[in-house]
Amino acid sequence: MDIRGYPEPLVRLIEELGKLPGIGPKSAERIVFHILRLPDEEALGLAEAVRQLKREMCQCSKCFNLGGSDPCEICSDSRRDHSTVCVVEQPRDLISIERTGSYRGVYHVLGGHLAPLEGIEAEDLTLSQLADRSRGGTVKEVIIATNPNMEGDTTALEIVNRLKGLPVKITRIARGIPAGSQIEYASEGILTDAMEERREM
Repeated sequence: MDIRGYPEPLVRLIEELGKLPGIGPKSAERIVFHILRLPDEEALGLAEAVRQLKREMCQCSKCFNLGGSDPCEICSDSRRDHSTVCVVEQPRDLISIERTGSYRGVYHVLGGHLAPLEGIEAEDLTLSQLADRSRGGTVKEVIIATNPNMEGDTTALEIVNRLKGLPVKITRIARGIPAGSQIEYASEGILTDAMEERREM
């Protein structure tokens, strides 16, 4: 798309929005013109929301979830079962499981899945931190809740290899979630069944 001729501030915002996943140049252009039509208060409110997100959100040093504090609210909750750790790929997977209300343990967020063709290797994930956490003696069970697709299964096998020999039970959520799908899109009922029917690996 040719954006020559537009004023510099408009070009810059189109280019920045175009870097976001799922937003191409045409969509970025439409969004920019929509923002221009907004009242100043709404447009500046959007800018302030982005600024606040970057200023106030942080990553938990224990589970690597995103939150407003470190450690996060879940890791700080003494009512939760800290001996059971559910391993997920992304924070949005954690939120999906939390919404079921059926899990009262804690989490570990990997920050993605193994995908060598995309340049995502084991050192790009929080796998070594998970292994360290599992060595501490507090963790009794690690539930692997990676997505039921090729990348998720490869990541699950890597987790099993890293935890081999440690005194922890390793389980995988049941296949109530269709193969090839993603956890964030599963219904609460399916996720509840998958957690309850998890199996040892």
